[in-house]
Amino acid sequence: MDIHLEEVARGGWSNQVEFFLSCVGYAVGLGNVWRFPYLCYRNGGGAFLIPYILSLALVGLPAFFMELAFGQFASLGPITIWRVCPLFKGIGFASVIISALVSISYNVVIAYAMYYLIVSIVNMDTNVPWATCGNPWNTIYCRSETQRVTPGMNESEKINVTLGTMNTSCVDAKLHSLGWKFEDLTYNYTSNNLSDCSYKNMIKTPSDEYFSNFVLGLDKADGIGGIGDLSPKLVAVLLLAWLIVFFALKKGVKSSGKVIYFTATFPYLVLIILLVRGVTLDGYEKGLEFYLVPKFDKLADPRVWTDAASQIFYSLGPAFGSLITMSSYNPFHNNCYRDSILVAVINCGTSVFAGLAIFSVLGFMSEVTNRPVQEVAADGPGLVFVAYPEAIARMPYPPIWAFLFFFMLILLGLSSMFAMVEAIISALADEYPGVLRRHKSILTFVVCLLLFFAGLALVTNGGIYVLTLMDAYSGSYSLLFVCFCEVTGIAWFYGWRRFSEDIEIMLGFKPNIYWIATWTVIAPIFIVGVLIASAIRFSPSHYEDYQFEQWAQNCGWGLVALPLVFLFGTAIIQIIRYGGFKNATTPQDNWGPALDENKKGRYAIGQDNKGFEADEKEANLENGIEMKKKNGVTNGDSITVQF
Repeated sequence: MDIHLEEVARGGWSNQVEFFLSCVGYAVGLGNVWRFPYLCYRNGGGAFLIPYILSLALVGLPAFFMELAFGQFASLGPITIWRVCPLFKGIGFASVIISALVSISYNVVIAYAMYYLIVSIVNMDTNVPWATCGNPWNTIYCRSETQRVTPGMNESEKINVTLGTMNTSCVDAKLHSLGWKFEDLTYNYTSNNLSDCSYKNMIKTPSDEYFSNFVLGLDKADGIGGIGDLSPKLVAVLLLAWLIVFFALKKGVKSSGKVIYFTATFPYLVLIILLVRGVTLDGYEKGLEFYLVPKFDKLADPRVWTDAASQIFYSLGPAFGSLITMSSYNPFHNNCYRDSILVAVINCGTSVFAGLAIFSVLGFMSEVTNRPVQEVAADGPGLVFVAYPEAIARMPYPPIWAFLFFFMLILLGLSSMFAMVEAIISALADEYPGVLRRHKSILTFVVCLLLFFAGLALVTNGGIYVLTLMDAYSGSYSLLFVCFCEVTGIAWFYGWRRFSEDIEIMLGFKPNIYWIATWTVIAPIFIVGVLIASAIRFSPSHYEDYQFEQWAQNCGWGLVALPLVFLFGTAIIQIIRYGGFKNATTPQDNWGPALDENKKGRYAIGQDNKGFEADEKEANLENGIEMKKKNGVTNGDSITVQF
């Protein structure tokens, strides 16, 4: 038997600051800027913080700490780590699929922001192109200033014509009978007699038409079934976005850990600058009032509680595999308990702080357009590519503020992207270490290239339709279900007693009753409750007023089903492979801390309910060779033994 011993280094963080900032960068993403402020305003202002903090305590923080401790203990990616309970190995595959699907759409949004950033730089000495009408991409419905008209009616029938609204509404047929063209008016009128609507409002802001007609080319698309041609400019910036991800990850956490110093910290400086600028604008107090003033009666609405739970869940990001991956590169005795609490608090604090910066500017937008704050407030792309740019265009030196805003968006997005893509790469490298771990740069390139090609459908003329559909389905029900399986798999099948003893070996103390109660009972029930509430409140996916056809909705449900097929399919295969359910739920012999310089000692697995015991015996060469023999190594094979 010809044996060549070679150490395959898995790698690790250069220091704990890199790990901590990576967790912060992963948790603090685009959702903190374009979703939380809107949810807070819509669900009771300051009162929304009550269900938000409760959701954090009952499910967000427990799941966050569980994944950090789980990954740190085993030093394995989200697939291979399930040697702790082979039945649940499908959780790892499902997490990787969800991360891949979300990464595809997430990086397209980053590409949009990159395009706006480049445009801001090019126009630094003039003005942003979405500030005015009269451009080739504008239509006759573009309006850039507020106007008031009185179409020959009495005082009670005055029409307050507010130009630039994004919402779809209508005007009364009586206006048409008076000779007024409905496209010259918007819905925001006051009258005792004009209540029956028959015409759609066609007024658009310059920023709306710039995003829809020029950046996206949406006017050239024919629904989701006719998404049109590729947009060369968007393809180029999407390629640039994926190249940045590749170069940041090509050496694993050794390279991404260096980049994260900047991508995780600089957005806070930009947020501070935007907030200072926002509170110097006219009308800022309107925005802050709508955002923060508590409306406690809203707490009686069940939707408020489901929104809070969903936001906590998607913001902290359990079940994507990223937290397990990042913590798997930690030293064995790193205080992941402290890290989980600090990151969760920073994430929630950032959401609230970002809302101050966003809504102070939206208050200014309300002031200059003579519209209520609730009509300029939006979430998602409508906020960051239409409403906020429209406000920026009305500030002095708009290219500077546009540059800062979109640069912040790019950094927030990239920090989250690094963690999601690294989870995919580490999962594959740990599952197939013989080849993939030794050629991780090539693996990273292939993964980024495949995800880039998969995202090309999203940078066509109608690509925003595909992006919206993927965003609505790919990280929704399946993610919640995977998290439920993960929590119950660790707490009940592996056993909370065993898991508590694992944590004691690492940190020197066992989790208290709060963690045990949330892991075993509260968090699973909470997740099921959110799943049921989300199903009850389900509405078909749509983009603005266009609701996607049923066949497209079915494709969306296919995205939900895909990771679940791997989850259940793998469970069936494991039961057959291990000769029964009991064996498939028993930890494998190679489960435990990795035998590397950070984690000395071998973890002896006990097969009883009292948990595991640790001894300090070093792994030796014979153990490694014997393990390779069990895996089918024959004479003449060249093997690699990892220490």
